[in-house]
Amino acid sequence: MEEFIRFALLGLGVGSLYALASQGLIVIYRGSGVLNFGLGAIGMVAAYAEFELMTERGWPFLPAVLVGVALSAVIGLLCHLLIMRPLRTASPLARIVATLGILITLQAIIVLRYGSNPLFVPVELRQQVWTIHGDITISSDRVIVASTAVILSVVLWAVYRFTKLGLATSAVAENQRAASSLGLSPDVVAGANWAIGSALAGLAAILIAPIVTLQAAVLTNVVLAALAAALLASFRSFSVALVGGLLIGVAETLTQRYVNVSGIGKSVPFIVIVLVVVLRGQALPLRDFFLQRLPAIGTGRINWPWVGIGTAVTVVLLSVMSAPWQNALIISLCATLILLSIVVVTGYAGQLSLAQFAFAGIGAFIAGRVAAVYDTPFWLAAVIGVVATVPIGVLFALPAVRTRGLNLAVVTFGMGAAVELIVFNNPKYTGGIEGTEVGAATLFGWEIDSIAHPARYGFVVLACVLTATLVVANVRRSRSGRRLIAARTNERAAAALGISVPGAKLYAFALSSALAALGGILLAFMLPTIQYQNFTSLASLNYVGIATVGGLGYLMGPILASPLVPGALGQQLLDSISSGTGKYLPLITGLSIIVLVLANQDGIAKESASQIAWIKRKLGLGRAKRTRAGSSVEPPAALTVDPVAPRTLHVDELTVTYGGTTAVCEVSLSVRPGSIVGLIGPNGAGKTSFIDAVTGFTKASSGRLRLDDVDISGWSAVRRARAGMGRSFQSLELFEDSTVMENLRTASDPRDRFSYFRDLFAPVNPPLPAAALVATREFGFSDKTDRYVASLSYADRRLLAIARAVASEPSVLMLDEPAAGLGQVESAELASLVRRLADEWGMGILLVEHDMDFVMSVCDEIVVLDFGQKISEGRPETVRHDAAVIAAYLGSSEPDDEPVDEQFARRPVVADATRDAR
Repeated sequence: MEEFIRFALLGLGVGSLYALASQGLIVIYRGSGVLNFGLGAIGMVAAYAEFELMTERGWPFLPAVLVGVALSAVIGLLCHLLIMRPLRTASPLARIVATLGILITLQAIIVLRYGSNPLFVPVELRQQVWTIHGDITISSDRVIVASTAVILSVVLWAVYRFTKLGLATSAVAENQRAASSLGLSPDVVAGANWAIGSALAGLAAILIAPIVTLQAAVLTNVVLAALAAALLASFRSFSVALVGGLLIGVAETLTQRYVNVSGIGKSVPFIVIVLVVVLRGQALPLRDFFLQRLPAIGTGRINWPWVGIGTAVTVVLLSVMSAPWQNALIISLCATLILLSIVVVTGYAGQLSLAQFAFAGIGAFIAGRVAAVYDTPFWLAAVIGVVATVPIGVLFALPAVRTRGLNLAVVTFGMGAAVELIVFNNPKYTGGIEGTEVGAATLFGWEIDSIAHPARYGFVVLACVLTATLVVANVRRSRSGRRLIAARTNERAAAALGISVPGAKLYAFALSSALAALGGILLAFMLPTIQYQNFTSLASLNYVGIATVGGLGYLMGPILASPLVPGALGQQLLDSISSGTGKYLPLITGLSIIVLVLANQDGIAKESASQIAWIKRKLGLGRAKRTRAGSSVEPPAALTVDPVAPRTLHVDELTVTYGGTTAVCEVSLSVRPGSIVGLIGPNGAGKTSFIDAVTGFTKASSGRLRLDDVDISGWSAVRRARAGMGRSFQSLELFEDSTVMENLRTASDPRDRFSYFRDLFAPVNPPLPAAALVATREFGFSDKTDRYVASLSYADRRLLAIARAVASEPSVLMLDEPAAGLGQVESAELASLVRRLADEWGMGILLVEHDMDFVMSVCDEIVVLDFGQKISEGRPETVRHDAAVIAAYLGSSEPDDEPVDEQFARRPVVADATRDAR
């Protein structure tokens, strides 16, 4: 027991520094909403500055510390002013990538100045050992560090609770616009917090340097490990971060002592990250998630002439270049495969994975061990490595089912770091310094050893790149690709169309892990001995930044960006200019990431395509605009549709609560085939909450839902949609990055799972069903099918939202304020269309609408809600004269005799989603 306590006390030192670093992460996140992956590198600058001032210039400890901390604060402030401030309206992905650029740039500068070897820092804090009880001792430096962490936590708590800066930070974090209207500057608040958070990181790095040695990668990893404490604190509570950091440090030390698995102790913070994110995740995003801008994506079409030219040039270069250039080109091609995996998972599926290089390492590890232990031929080992990595990729994707965005980035990074520490750094698995001996590679008896025959090996890698690119292009143009893009753009809308969002995410991770594994295997087998220590978690961060430079959503992006990978063509080119110049490649990469994110978040590929198109237009060489395959639609005027499957929706005593607030209270109604039920009420009455609960997007507190006689109360939103329940959204929630045709196809595509496999090799786009064709004609999109949603007028966008729901042929269709924002004529035309959906298509329709002319003209029955309770129900003629309804709209207990529709028409009502109780 005494030994246990002694090691627990030793862990207080590292735990205190985790707590300090996590406070810096919290301060910056609260002040600017940015998860700063570069904070460790900013703090690292302080540690190196303090070390240089003391060892080379003879400064005393305290002044050197103050200068180092101040330097970190200044760098943090400059990062905000020069980088993050211009990106304040950018997507979270762009801001994360910008922090990765900061990390790479600062690390490169430190390595250029101080080298990559560890530097041993003398302990300057008072060294004294105190005996607490028996053999239990504790050193004074641990006490000083822990006391510093506690004192700073208390100070930060007081500052952010009682001072103007703290109150301003809370106000800006809650609502930037409201804070600005009160005279607070979000930029000033964010800048101050960046400076404070960076100073804390600098202090933590200075204090931990004597414990872990002074080395760029080590210090960065330490601060990234502090993410665990920040996550425990939900990036808000300084006290929870303090306790969490201390406990994580203690757990790390005890695990290292008592668990006989190499690297398991250092993995504790990353294991905590995974557990916290998974347990706190949620299945579907909040309503405002769809507003976040995502990187542009390409069409997936392949320009075969350019492919032929590029392939021929590559073959020639591999044949005639010297060995160093051949190796650099091969590394670029291998990197292209790993970068292509990021295009699939992040570009197409919108899942920010920071574990792609870990997948490359896992594939190489499995293939290497199979080849070394079982003497397996190269091709078979590669196949085994790729196939075996897929279920591991799916395992990594499981947290993506419950989380997204920043949280997903953190959890994938944590899982990748854990794999690195437990597997890649374990000499029992990898062979240690000697590595894993796999011998010279052969392919069906043909020697392709990259040392003896680099051109041959290059040809094999080139063939793999071409095949993988073709596969990804097939996916982009297929049903599977549309599912990925739908889930990427708007998970709620995708689920409402019956698309399994978890299934799409798992598929993206599975495919991307296979691509990354193939790239890692080809990269590792370039040498007869594999060194797995090269597959670091920090390299995964580097690859995401490089992929962003090329273009996350474009097939050309990986090809254009791969030369920036260490050892690739970029480094070889720099070294050919002047010996040793290649060492500047990481610095160039980091700066390129920052500049590209600031100038063009869509990457070089998008900009290059735009410039080429512009030049063609100027020279008159551009071909006539080509319509996408299957997008030209002109349905016959006589085309009609068969009625949908008749199903009746029964809602019995449905109740929806949020915390202590009841949004819907025991509401019952039925929607029968061919009938239209209007659900009306003042803003905040609970109408949207009712639809959300019926369609499965909000969990009902009580009540029962039946489709015909089948109880669907426990069904997911996807299952309800596939059973015939469709809906539109008050806020539209269209797939903005897709065309009108792609929106309609996404709604009407068959949902078979086999297409996920078939689309890899032979994508098939089935003909549009009659329902989608008629919807295209009836809603006026026959000549607009190839237009992107972003280019449509508001009225067209609203009509498209309904047309998309109709294209899925639901038996019961719920329309949430379909006429909002439409003119009187457009509203009347839409009312006629909705009536025909019920009469001719046989749909049962639940209509939420504020336009009383619309409601009274089309509805067979009306249900009125007020404060979540049903106050009236019946035929329009009955409801329009109901005194309770008139009182609800006028806010009076003594209404006059004027019908509710006329009074409501006189009373200005704004359909405000933020006021409508959820």
